[in-house]
Amino acid sequence: MLSTLTISNYALIDSLEVDFNKGFTVITGETGAGKSILLGGLSLVLGKRADLSSLRVKDQKCIIEGTFKIDTYGLQDFFEENDLDYEDSTVIRREILPSGKSRAFVNDTPVTLGVLSTLGENLINNQKRLTDYRKDLKIYRKAQKELQNLIEVQSTAIKEQDYNTFMLEELEKAPLKEGIIELLEEEYEQLNNVELIMEQLSKGDQLFNDEQIGVLPLVTEMRQSLSKLVDFGANYKDLYERVQSVLIELDDVNSELQRLQDGVEANPDQLEQVNGKLQLLYDLLKKHNASDVLELIEIKNALADKVFETANLDEKITLKTKEIQEMESVLGKQALVIREKRKSVIPQLKKKLESDLNLLGMPSASFQIGLTDTSTFLATGMDELSFLFTANRGGNYGELKKVASGGELSRIMLVIKALLAKYEKLPTIMFDEIDTGVSGEISNRMADIMKDMSADLQVFSITHLPQVASKGNHHFKVFKTEGAERTMTNLKELTTEERVVELAHMLGGKDLSDSALAHAKQLLN
Repeated sequence: MLSTLTISNYALIDSLEVDFNKGFTVITGETGAGKSILLGGLSLVLGKRADLSSLRVKDQKCIIEGTFKIDTYGLQDFFEENDLDYEDSTVIRREILPSGKSRAFVNDTPVTLGVLSTLGENLINNQKRLTDYRKDLKIYRKAQKELQNLIEVQSTAIKEQDYNTFMLEELEKAPLKEGIIELLEEEYEQLNNVELIMEQLSKGDQLFNDEQIGVLPLVTEMRQSLSKLVDFGANYKDLYERVQSVLIELDDVNSELQRLQDGVEANPDQLEQVNGKLQLLYDLLKKHNASDVLELIEIKNALADKVFETANLDEKITLKTKEIQEMESVLGKQALVIREKRKSVIPQLKKKLESDLNLLGMPSASFQIGLTDTSTFLATGMDELSFLFTANRGGNYGELKKVASGGELSRIMLVIKALLAKYEKLPTIMFDEIDTGVSGEISNRMADIMKDMSADLQVFSITHLPQVASKGNHHFKVFKTEGAERTMTNLKELTTEERVVELAHMLGGKDLSDSALAHAKQLLN
């Protein structure tokens, strides 16, 4: 139920805040006063697209906010599915910025227009949803889209498969591991400079072991000399031990020198292999624009995933196709049940519509309602509905919108809405001059129908007929005020005395007569 509507800087409305109640609310006003502006503002809250023409003052933003009491509508699942905070009293806000952009919020959470529009359908004049069928249809359409994506991916992947496989095999042949380039470069330098290394190691061996000038013989001789002094004091002993330590370290270095010298030999084949590995890695880094081997490993893993995915796409497509076929079977059965229920109710619907229209001055109104099977899954099942009408006995049937006059269409829409309201949990319904083209006793009957509907839901009627306006539980008037620089639209709820005056104006024009006032009071009573 709509409880509060706040509008600022919209069309002819500078600032407006109005509270609404349950029951039957009528809105009246002179032609051009701005009744349609209220509907336009409410439509923006419910998801209609906006443009800069909505702004009253072009350099300020327009804000329209509606508060809805939704505790009895069962919308918790919708809020949960769209990650929204549920509140029994939910606030929807729409902002149109001077730039032309618009924003929408539900309980201060930003939402898309799609989400807002769907929520709006459940708040104002909502339509019955074929819940299970539509939920399954949504999943089915998602699966169809997934299958199409798989087929498109496969089409592209097949073209790239040979290339990706070649690139992957090339990377798999390379010795990819962290630090490999540094190790190979070191090995390459050793193999490439083997003669220099052998020459220097040989020279080191000579310097260590030559009998005349060798380091080891000389330090050994020094140690022997100092050994004769160790008993003459701590200083001599300490010096001896230091030389002993040096000799041990030198002996260890000499052993390592001998080991390295024994292990060094020219190996052109090994040099060529190391050089080949390095060139391969350098080429791969350049080819893939990679900064290091770790990045090459990531590229290789990604290629492996692509090749694997492509190889398994056939299986995925087969499974998805089978899944869709199973969904089609379920949807088909659901659609068949829906069709049979429709067929069973059509005769009753036809009879009820024609009976109600007879009470509204259309005794010869007649409908032909037919169902045609379709091969596709529609939002409402697998049927196409034909709804043909004639207002005259023996007349030709035609599409409702083409053969019905404005007054006839108003009455038809009213009885349809009234009928739906008995079976659906409609929170709020709004009629915009649905009484156009009718008058007298017929307008009274239409007003009674709307009044009856308001026992179970909130009903708004924008009307120009006093017979309808008099039946409202609440009566609002739209009016214009002329300011010094601009015209503004306002809305106010009328007191009983003000309603009498408003109804008298609607009955007799601007000049109030005693008879018009008396008639207005009679209508209200």
